[in-house]
Amino acid sequence: MIRLEGVTKTYGEGPNRVEALRGVDLHIAPAEFVSIMGPSGSGKSTLLNLVSALDRPTGGKITIEGQDISTLTDDALTLFRRRRIGLIFQFFNLLPTLDALHNVLLPVMLEREARGEDVERARGLLEQVGLGKRTHHRIHQLSGGEMQRVALARALVLGPKLLLADEPTGNLDSHTGEAMLALLKGVRDQHGTTIVMVTHDRNAALVADRQVRVKDGTIVEDGAAARLAAGA
Repeated sequence: MIRLEGVTKTYGEGPNRVEALRGVDLHIAPAEFVSIMGPSGSGKSTLLNLVSALDRPTGGKITIEGQDISTLTDDALTLFRRRRIGLIFQFFNLLPTLDALHNVLLPVMLEREARGEDVERARGLLEQVGLGKRTHHRIHQLSGGEMQRVALARALVLGPKLLLADEPTGNLDSHTGEAMLALLKGVRDQHGTTIVMVTHDRNAALVADRQVRVKDGTIVEDGAAARLAAGA
C-alpha cells in the first residue's frame, strides 16, 4: 500500500537548514493500522504530510498503491490526494457555513455536482458514526466529538483505501477519544482500509496493529503495538 524509500525532507538553507526527515524507509501493508509517535519536532507530522501528498520530499521515493507520488505534477498530486486519500485533521477543518451533511459531501462537490446516491452515501456514513439525527445541524451546534465524527465521515465519502489521521483524539476528552479510536478500528475491520495515525497519546497508539516511533527525523522503533505495550 505505502512504501517510503530513503525519504528525506529539508527546510531552509545554511544556518537555518533543518533536516526534518533523514533517509526514512517504511512499508505499510494494505488494511494495516499503524500509529506514528514521537516528541515534538521528531518528524512525525512531516512524515504524515508527505504520505498525504500535502508536501513533497527533498529526496527519496514515496509509492502509494503502486503510484510514485514524488513524480506527480502539482495538479495531479491534488487529484490523487482528493480521490484516493481520506484525511482527518486535529482541528477538524469543517466549513461552518455548511451543515453536517454538506460537510461530508464536500469532497464530492469538489469533483462534480452531488447526485442522489452521493447524498444517500453521506447520510449512511453519518448514521454509521452515530450522527444520523444531526445531518442538518451546523458545525457550531455540534460538540467536539461530533465534529470529529463528521470529519471521519467526510474522509470516507469517496471510499478511499487509505485513511490518514493527524492527532484525531488530540482535542477530545478521554471517553470521546476512545469512541473515535473504536470508529477508526471499525473502519479498518469492515472495509479493509489502511490507516496511518499520528498521535502523542501512547494509549491511543496502542489501539493500532503496529507502532512506529520517530526521533530526530529517523525511525527508532517499529513493531507490533501489543509487544511494545508489554515493554518488549
